[in-house]
Amino acid sequence: MDEQRRILENHSIAIVGGRIAEVGKTTDLERMFSSADVLDASDSIVMPGIVCSHSHLYGILLRGAPLKITPPTDFTQILQRVWWPMDEAMSFEDAYASALVACLEFAKSGVTTFADTYSGPNSMQGVLDHIARAVEEVGIRGLIAFEATERHSKDEGFRGLQENVRFAEKTRANPDSKAQPLFSLHASFTVSDDLIRETKNLADKYRAPITIHTSEGLGDVQHNLERYGKRTVERLHDLGLLGPKTVLAHCVNLDDNEIDIIAGTETGVAHNAMSNMLNAVGVAPILKMLEKNVNVGLGNDGYVFDMFENMRTTYLLHRIHHRNPNAIDAYTVLEMATINGARLYGMDKEIGSIETGKRADIIIIKPSILPTPLNPSSAVGHLINTVRGSDVEHVLIDGKPVVKNRNHMTFDLDKAQKISQATASKLWARLENMKPQVDQIR
Repeated sequence: MDEQRRILENHSIAIVGGRIAEVGKTTDLERMFSSADVLDASDSIVMPGIVCSHSHLYGILLRGAPLKITPPTDFTQILQRVWWPMDEAMSFEDAYASALVACLEFAKSGVTTFADTYSGPNSMQGVLDHIARAVEEVGIRGLIAFEATERHSKDEGFRGLQENVRFAEKTRANPDSKAQPLFSLHASFTVSDDLIRETKNLADKYRAPITIHTSEGLGDVQHNLERYGKRTVERLHDLGLLGPKTVLAHCVNLDDNEIDIIAGTETGVAHNAMSNMLNAVGVAPILKMLEKNVNVGLGNDGYVFDMFENMRTTYLLHRIHHRNPNAIDAYTVLEMATINGARLYGMDKEIGSIETGKRADIIIIKPSILPTPLNPSSAVGHLINTVRGSDVEHVLIDGKPVVKNRNHMTFDLDKAQKISQATASKLWARLENMKPQVDQIR
């Protein structure tokens, strides 16, 4: 995934001090590093670790949940009947348990870096420490944030923002921590102009990226038109939020002018194809964004944590949506899940490709079923059409094994699942008594 997009055969990677020291022919590196430990990657695909550009780790606790609710008929009702009641019910224990098991699932399927936003008005101050603990215990990289919202009150929004400030201050003392700060706003229809401006000011102060859900459902667009006479991206642009360090999640319901604004401000976009399908909000105009050179990464929005499934869905969705079997190619999707995701968060000098000097965040994939040859001309096609997360054999972060021979090396998965199952059972019980959250949308 370097600038030349080279696919090399019979090559090796030398790792020294957690960074890539050399990429070259195997015979040459064996001579140069004759005393090094060797990890055999024969008959395998070696690639940069996957970057999940937008997630909600706590969403994993909803998997299989028997919710006793009136079935939602649109996205606003999904928020009111599912997500907002869950937010109210979340505890610090839930935040830690969900982050732990989600990070392990990410790692096992080759995700080495993710961006996460947590929401929970009753588990706010200090919650990012609980999530960071899980990130550190598993050993993958996470940009983590509390999702500030004024759904209940202006005070709630600014207290959420202060949790991000607190965590950003804390990480200043440990810049090498695997968990790093991210500033997050829920969506423009639940936040005021004042909160948006202050979030931008503080994110700039701490040199941290910002993310916000943008035009995921039509309600976002309609709210901004009715309240401000502007579409969502127009309002965010006028408030100064857009720019190279801002990531807009979803961007499903955009018009051409909004895409031009995103391109002109070098704002990034996190595409969440599977979640958009689940919530039936539509298909994001990703192809138009790519034509305008918008940097687009790939997220899971807290739904399916196997990013190979998300890649494959992205590859297929835009083909059927445009009724064009050439609408998007496999390499473009792979870029979205690697180097583009790293660039979204200003990390492309450190991760996202296998290049000398970068951090050794590397995954080794050995497909369990491979009916056709694996070679430089077929590798990318296999990654999109053949590989599953379970085919990831080794995961290295800073050159250290987090997953080896498909087994976790940092935290016992069975132990983590027992923790998450116990907390999920209690959470599900609380959700039975939760009512839909139909609050005034500001």
